[in-house]
Amino acid sequence: MTSSAKREWLVPAGLILLSAVPVIAGAARTAELAGGAAVTSDNARFFASPVPVLVHIVGASLYCLVGAFQFAPGLRRRRPGWHRLAGRLLIPCGLAAALSGLWMTLFYPRPPIDHVLVTPMRLVFGTAMFCCIVLGLAAIRRRDIPRHRAWMARGYAIGLGAGTQVLTHLPWMLLVGQPSGVGRALLMLAGWVINLAVVEWALRGRLTKPTRRIQILADAPAGVVASQ
Repeated sequence: MTSSAKREWLVPAGLILLSAVPVIAGAARTAELAGGAAVTSDNARFFASPVPVLVHIVGASLYCLVGAFQFAPGLRRRRPGWHRLAGRLLIPCGLAAALSGLWMTLFYPRPPIDHVLVTPMRLVFGTAMFCCIVLGLAAIRRRDIPRHRAWMARGYAIGLGAGTQVLTHLPWMLLVGQPSGVGRALLMLAGWVINLAVVEWALRGRLTKPTRRIQILADAPAGVVASQ
């Protein structure tokens, strides 16, 4: 593998690593529900209504892990069929993750560790993720590839928020301990904001290079691409 080919895989590899902790936590929660673990105040809401959390875990895990490969331009060029096939899986997974997350926010009891601000934040970003995916799907139906990629990248950034939130929480946990209250709410907000800021920076960088328009359409890392 050439050095340029190796560099192509840095972004997907980084996204998979960023997804690792939430995916592992989701797998542990699934095992807990399937294995009949003891019901506690922390997990009682999941045992009382397990379907939404299981839909969320499966949908979000597939969306983040498989979606990471959509940011490998070489893979899209060499295997365009993969790009479309993955989109057929990722669109419903992303929508399921967003809608189940909204359902849990609205109908599960709010965890004691969550500040009241966390609820509206989850509603805003869950709705935004759903809308980004729908707008991305509508764009590809019109064959508007740049807008499709932009909206899908934004939706993926929101979906990957839990991974970045691990990084925003880590320094606080090492220095102070488990965050709670307004501090925890702000650390969660930072995860979503950082991801969206990175995406907007990347998109703006491409838009400021009009002379490379054809190359952008062929090679630029895209968001999760839907089937046509």
